Amino acid sequence: MDISKRIIKHFKDSAELKLRAKDVLAEPIAEGGRVFFDCVTNDGKILCCGNGGSAADAQHFAAELLNRFEKERPGLAAIALTTDSSVLTSIANDYDFDQIFSKQVRALGLPGDSLLAISTSGNSPNVVAAIHAAHERSMRVVALTGRAGGEMAGVLHASDILICVDANSTARIQEVHLLTLHCLCDVIDYLLLGE
Repeated sequence: MDISKRIIKHFKDSAELKLRAKDVLAEPIAEGGRVFFDCVTNDGKILCCGNGGSAADAQHFAAELLNRFEKERPGLAAIALTTDSSVLTSIANDYDFDQIFSKQVRALGLPGDSLLAISTSGNSPNVVAAIHAAHERSMRVVALTGRAGGEMAGVLHASDILICVDANSTARIQEVHLLTLHCLCDVIDYLLLGE
């Protein structure tokens, strides 16, 4: 297979997964958007976490909320827990890498806040620990996962939202995650501003 055909296959596989996932994910994405809307309109904040590409997604989502998405509006309270290298390295060094997000959630999270927890496998120990910490702080969780949801799916409470991309390829899952994050931003803006 030549390189151009490989690239075309990536586009095709990505588009096909998104089309397959749309009917399954539309309602959980809408519910997640409502959770975040309720949070930020009641003086809460959204804490976001993930590793690697999911860390970049957490930062992307926080930036879209804090600054703007597609419409002008006041900034919304969102913090990516992935960005402060001093905090991350001190926790990882003094305690354990599995606690880099949970210690921040316990310190920053308040009842009424929300957590966006992202892991393509659903099994990232530090993200699972962040979910437990969020529950301790009476926070609702929106979990963005792939495959079968992993351990994250099993630790969510009934009031939490699971958005699980039914695929095995990390790249394809991340592509749907990015679209999902844009949908969440759009739902929040729609509920705030209308059409």
